[in-house]
Amino acid sequence: MKGRDWLLTGDGHYQACKSVRAWDLLRDNYRVYRFLTEVEDVLNNVEDESSCLPEIRMLVRRLLVNSYWVRSQYLEPSPKTGTSVLLLYDELGFPLTVQTVTFAPGTKSTIHNHGTWGVVAVLKGQEKNTFWQRTPSSESQDKIEYTGELTLFPGDIISFTPDAIHCVEAQGDEPTVTFNIYGETDPKERFEFDPVTNNARNF
Repeated sequence: MKGRDWLLTGDGHYQACKSVRAWDLLRDNYRVYRFLTEVEDVLNNVEDESSCLPEIRMLVRRLLVNSYWVRSQYLEPSPKTGTSVLLLYDELGFPLTVQTVTFAPGTKSTIHNHGTWGVVAVLKGQEKNTFWQRTPSSESQDKIEYTGELTLFPGDIISFTPDAIHCVEAQGDEPTVTFNIYGETDPKERFEFDPVTNNARNF
């Protein structure tokens, strides 16, 4: 699975990162349980989990290169909402959530952050990411400004720091499917933003 690696930070800036070649990631019997164990090992004994994003991106790419099962686990988008989420792993007491998300063509998310680090890999379709940054003013502490956009294709992986702000839109003629892994969300730091009213609310 070819593709590029990206990082989005809270200042709204995104940068291309060095990717590991797919043939350097080939492993026999590399399954979800081994992936989760390796991610846990990476996260152990670090204060700033965001510093581990390069290693986690590499592990995500290793999993997707080696596991057809993971690449094939997704739902069709809901006709009502245009989206669907298939939870692959979410265990109480273990600070990781793994899921696949499907967006129907043209479906767009709210503007949001995640309140934790995240890594998202595109499996099918196209996903346009629009990026924002917080620009507090005396009138509003929740004001945001547009900083750029990036369209991701199958094989592309993007990672986020907890304060990174974006919205996503499925483009093209087929549903967009992504593989997502997130750390433990801080509900007090997870927001939806409205650039018109300059308001933010927890979600």
